[in-house]
Amino acid sequence: MQSVFRPLVAVAAFIACIQPGAAQSVRWLTQTQQQQAQYPVEIAAIDKAKAGGLAVERNEFQVLGLNLADALRLAGSGTFQIVSTQVGSVARDDAFLEGIDLIGVATDMTELKGAVDAYRKAFNERLGKRFGVKALALWPFGPQVFFCNQEIKSLADMKGLKVRSFTASMSTLLGQLGATPVTLSFPEVYPALQRGVASCGVTSPTSANTGKWPEVTKFVLPLSVSGSVQAHLVNLAWYEKLPATQKAALDGSMAEMETALWTLATKSNDDALACTVGDAKCPGGIYNKYENKLAPVSDADKALVKKISEEKILPEWAARCKTAYPECATVWSDTIGKARGLSIK
Repeated sequence: MQSVFRPLVAVAAFIACIQPGAAQSVRWLTQTQQQQAQYPVEIAAIDKAKAGGLAVERNEFQVLGLNLADALRLAGSGTFQIVSTQVGSVARDDAFLEGIDLIGVATDMTELKGAVDAYRKAFNERLGKRFGVKALALWPFGPQVFFCNQEIKSLADMKGLKVRSFTASMSTLLGQLGATPVTLSFPEVYPALQRGVASCGVTSPTSANTGKWPEVTKFVLPLSVSGSVQAHLVNLAWYEKLPATQKAALDGSMAEMETALWTLATKSNDDALACTVGDAKCPGGIYNKYENKLAPVSDADKALVKKISEEKILPEWAARCKTAYPECATVWSDTIGKARGLSIK
């Protein structure tokens, strides 16, 4: 299949050829900001890439006023050589991408790591063919849980509420719970919770705490429904022309960053959750202490999420995906499905 960005990629490649040394310069676009736990890890990766001979210019989506959902276009066109994004935010361009982190398939970081590794090759093949990019790193923000501005004791209490969603499969789950999914970007959630436009939001404990959600929420239901998988994308036309030494430096920095971010996904979220509920184990630092109330996670709620995933989310996703990629369900079942003991019927 021809890349939908081939003309733009060709222009970027031509410009690189006529500018001496340009192929070794890197415009790196990130969603990570200084107050986030992931910031030091990404900066370390950038420093290692610089030490390997790459001239890195770091930019942030928020500072430039760019939309996270446009990450594939920004990387595929060569506007930026490396772009980090939330996979769920760009899956509107290709439903197959969302398959890496479908709701209810993995409920902890170990399960999610197995799923991501199983899907990685197929994921990158699809990215290359359609968008001219490759994911050099795949990692999670951490468990995606519920933060609400009214009392929540179980998933049954979601009925009738407006809840922030950021993927199609998450919206399916919320609909099955009787809630109304509201699609909001992360910066829009705080004012929505504050004004009552939304009653709950779904995100990781680290993102919620550093984003100050607990100022406008009162309850946390720490049932993980996904891992919010992120990708650091590289423009393939630029990447494949890198000298071997620069490519090795970049690959090495990305591999180390990915490993560190998986480790961080567990520890940082445990710390952030402790601070959000006012636990004595709160380490402070970048996390503020609040007094949100922690709701218990029941086996019944875990079973309900799994049931909705198997009966609704997987078939619904496969139906959306096959319109552009007929082999979608087969590829998923042969990769993540085998890793998690699931199949799409």
